[in-house]
Amino acid sequence: SLLILITIFYFLTTLPDYSSLKDYKPNVMTRVHASNGHLVKEYSREYRIFIPIDDIPEDIKKAFISAEDKNFYNHYGVDPLGILRASLYNIRNFILNRRPQGASTITQQVAKNFLLSDELSLSRKIKEALLAFKIEQILSKDRILELYLNQIYLGAGTYGIAAASNRYFEKELANLTVPEVAYLAALPKAPSRYHPIKNYQLALERRNWVLKRMFANEYISAKELERYIAEPIETLLHNEKNILSSDYYLEVIRQQILDIFGEDYLYGGGLSVRTSLDTEAQLQADTALKEGLLTYDKRYGYRGPITNDPSDNWFDDLKDIALPYNFQFAKVILVNNNSAHIKTPINQIGEIKLSNLTWAREYIRGGYVGPKIESAKDVLKENDIIYFSLRNDGEYILEQIPDINGGIVVMDPHSGRVIALSGGFDFKLSNFNRAFQAKRQPGSAFKPFVYISALENGLQPNTLILDAPFVVDQGERLGKWKPENYGKKFYGPSPLRKGIENSRNLMTIRIAQYLGMDKISEVADRVDIMDDMPEVLSMALGAGETTLIDLTSAYASFVNGGKKINPILIDRIQDRRGKNIYLA
Repeated sequence: SLLILITIFYFLTTLPDYSSLKDYKPNVMTRVHASNGHLVKEYSREYRIFIPIDDIPEDIKKAFISAEDKNFYNHYGVDPLGILRASLYNIRNFILNRRPQGASTITQQVAKNFLLSDELSLSRKIKEALLAFKIEQILSKDRILELYLNQIYLGAGTYGIAAASNRYFEKELANLTVPEVAYLAALPKAPSRYHPIKNYQLALERRNWVLKRMFANEYISAKELERYIAEPIETLLHNEKNILSSDYYLEVIRQQILDIFGEDYLYGGGLSVRTSLDTEAQLQADTALKEGLLTYDKRYGYRGPITNDPSDNWFDDLKDIALPYNFQFAKVILVNNNSAHIKTPINQIGEIKLSNLTWAREYIRGGYVGPKIESAKDVLKENDIIYFSLRNDGEYILEQIPDINGGIVVMDPHSGRVIALSGGFDFKLSNFNRAFQAKRQPGSAFKPFVYISALENGLQPNTLILDAPFVVDQGERLGKWKPENYGKKFYGPSPLRKGIENSRNLMTIRIAQYLGMDKISEVADRVDIMDDMPEVLSMALGAGETTLIDLTSAYASFVNGGKKINPILIDRIQDRRGKNIYLA
């Protein structure tokens, strides 16, 4: 007995600090929602959704207690009867050369999962038992069960029952059936062994064993047991998740959360983020940008196939290439005058008609194109590896990745809420955000701010401004600057309002010269288009640089009586307990 006491004392002195379990907060994913509540993104180190014990349905508690520790509410961390029962079973298992049965309580599993390693050793089991006694002294049974049900790994990359329910069944916990609950309770022992698709029969047997344990514990009736056992396991693991994604928009969101709360909160803080994103507007804006870039790019001809490969394994070199938008790969297998026949990597056969190839005139540098397309042979030849898309009407279309790129911002001018945003043709090809990061000349989009300055400084809409040739001597070796109107026409004295209505360069320059560029620079700074704008006349025609998001925000001031509007992408952020910790 003295030896036993010495052994216990030794292990007590080597136990890890278990007091941290009082305030333990598991890593929980951050979920990002659109303005209509649709889930659009999840950020996590571990796929986990934390659920307080009071919100966990009773059926789930009963199922896991039945499967893992039927005396959970009656023991003090270690279950002597469970150890005795497991020992008797293990004598038989040893004789039959079967896997030994464990006797760890839920409290012991909490001790192991949170504070110890997975090594198989007597010393770990002793520490596990001692820690279980200690944990029971500082935590309530419900808190221990809460930790267990939110921490346990349940396969398919999920941690905790809520994440597993979402991944396996796409349901909230309250909507799970008893057989579904029993299947989740079957997983802690060996999640991969009881995979519902790879090892269906084993999974079914284990699920039914849990149901029988629930019956033995009088949680379900005999009739319910019979009915539940007859039900198959039907999971949704292979279903594609219908999560709308706008990578450019969401990357800005990610960066803003990082700036406000840091990396630990983003990937483990369990934040709930409500954004200004309108999923329908985003879809339309993104499609409009992509289609606009494709249409513009095709005006300048076809730059040729990806490659020409006569081999049968032509797709091997393309497997690691990210396909943009709705593009697919294909190999040209036959070309005649009227069409080109193609084959996809999965041996699907299609036909690109001549009418869908007429845009593909030869690309010539300098903005020129080759002769008109009279035959499919003018564009493609056998073994060409190409991009194609499939239109809604079933037509196959030859495609190419556009050389040009762009961005789009859709903002509510009254609130500043950004309801849609795209920073390029495809995030997989380039994650540089042309709406937020690219600085470009605003061009004529800057002219309205020149006219704001004019009105603020006493000019009237009917004030006559001379629309006539304008020449500035720029100094030695720079020559003379001679701005012109579009169309190279002059209109003489014209009302100021005509200058803004028709975007006349020469009237704009004369207004800037009359007012002084310092006044126009002040407006640019006030609306955040440009800071410290150079006070030179060419800036009045939009020669400076600004971002698309800043220009869009500046334009919002026109409908707000000159009030500056800041762009809003995040409406609010809540912590894991539902408390607002950020409001726009």
